[in-house]
Amino acid sequence: MKRNVLTLILLTLVVCMSATNPYKQYTANLPFAMQQVEAPVIPDRQVLLSDFQADPTGLHLCTESFAKAIDALSQQGGGHLIVPRGVWLTGPIVLKSNIDFHLEKGAVVLFAPDENLYPLIKTSFEGLDTRRCQSPLSANGAANISITGDGVIDGNGQYWRPVKKAKVTESHWNRLLSQPGSMEMKKGYWVPSEGYAKGEQGANMNVPNAQTDEEWNAVKRFLRPVMVSLVGCKNVLLQGVIFQNSPAWNLHPLMCENVIIDQVLVRNPAYAQNGDALDLESCKNALIINSRFDAGDDGICIKSGKDADGRRRGIPCENVVVDGCTVFAGHGGFVVGSEMSGGVRNISVKNCQFVGTDVGLRFKSTRGRGGIVENIFIDGISMSDIATYALTFNMYYGGKSVAEALADGDNNKEVVAEPVTEETPIFRHIDIRNVNCYHAGFAMEFNGLPEMPIDGINLENINISARHDATFNYSRNITKKNVNVTLYK
Repeated sequence: MKRNVLTLILLTLVVCMSATNPYKQYTANLPFAMQQVEAPVIPDRQVLLSDFQADPTGLHLCTESFAKAIDALSQQGGGHLIVPRGVWLTGPIVLKSNIDFHLEKGAVVLFAPDENLYPLIKTSFEGLDTRRCQSPLSANGAANISITGDGVIDGNGQYWRPVKKAKVTESHWNRLLSQPGSMEMKKGYWVPSEGYAKGEQGANMNVPNAQTDEEWNAVKRFLRPVMVSLVGCKNVLLQGVIFQNSPAWNLHPLMCENVIIDQVLVRNPAYAQNGDALDLESCKNALIINSRFDAGDDGICIKSGKDADGRRRGIPCENVVVDGCTVFAGHGGFVVGSEMSGGVRNISVKNCQFVGTDVGLRFKSTRGRGGIVENIFIDGISMSDIATYALTFNMYYGGKSVAEALADGDNNKEVVAEPVTEETPIFRHIDIRNVNCYHAGFAMEFNGLPEMPIDGINLENINISARHDATFNYSRNITKKNVNVTLYK
């Protein structure tokens, strides 16, 4: 009898704990050990943005109003900043610990298209230490922060981004050319200003050849920021909000711990250059669930720094669950790399759908990166109308989308083995099962390095209809069970 009573008490405690943490289910029964991730606890007090002389019409800047409201909450130990219905034009917003940034229905936070509002700061972009304009919405070293609600956060990205003529309509292109101060930098490539063109001309992978403060400021427009930058933060929740139209990447949690991204919509125009939806970089313990991504570049992307900078940081992206997500347009549905120099491990991707992406599952790197990608478990993926590969491993990434690389005739299969060093990327121990893909350009591509083949990939219950069959180059220990490729014309 005592045992039955004790059992009942324990079961009751389990139910109560589960009820207090609705995210517990996502870390149960994983193929790797991962602690529970809980939403941040925010103090039960609130302030209203409109009480701080903020203008809801979009005609006047609300930068100072946002700062005063956040400071008022912070001085009391935190709480909820309520952004009511309206269009709130603003410069950069910096979140602080123990604050929930809550957008009510009808609220649009619109970041002003004025580079003078965004000072240059030292930061990381595409895995390299560099300078960029301050992000429109950011937090650095904060704990217990959230961005929630039903509103929209808009980065006014068209002010910052270049555009390729091939990706837009003729009328759109003509409108771009008519904008004062903009220029066609080279045939079919529009940039928003002369300063942008100057920055790009001497740049190495988006890092300009600038030394002095004067030189950096001369190319400031080129240093377009990620829209939401969360650096070194702990206990983060993004829930419900629409994040759109970012200057560069949309969401960028960097070196954060205990991150939940739940039921958000992240969107950019299909022509948005570097318009990644989500780049989770060097983070630990993260849930990406029940969300939608529609991007001008990669959809859900896992990173950990680039080359020597990434290896020096040495922080892997690990213990990540992606569950119940949809990716529409984008260079890849679920992507690892190419910046993976700090390592990527213990990733679970389940119950996702990719509709009309360039690539479904995309693993990419190149010599010079180093780093190890391992223990990736993918189960239950549905894809349709994939422009290129349903699944690709490519160790020769050169900065192009797969579609662009194919169009340009890039071919790296005839290569010579090089010595294995700390700069050699390693992809191994990846399990992919229960995948259905209706209509892809190519079924699968395994394109490894001769000195470091892709190793230990399990493919099980894979059904793909494609124009071209799978190819395997420099790959070993590839196991296949019930893998079917149906070719169509």
